[in-house]
Amino acid sequence: MATEQELQSLFNTLDTDQDGKVSLNELFLSPGLSAIISAETGISSPQALLGMYGDPDGSITFEELKKVVEEAGNLN
Repeated sequence: MATEQELQSLFNTLDTDQDGKVSLNELFLSPGLSAIISAETGISSPQALLGMYGDPDGSITFEELKKVVEEAGNLN
């Protein structure tokens, strides 16, 4: 389980270009962090996460990610 602050910190680390969204490419560049996201969301692959909850451009915002983690019951 993560706090919102921990999740925001993780998101910011993944968002290497600082555009407010995490892309599939950014997820693949950080496999360890992607594994944490998978554990927190209960979704096994970055492609599935972005396909189910991301934007049409293939990225996910912090608010979208936060919602997925909340739905998985992993946000303190």
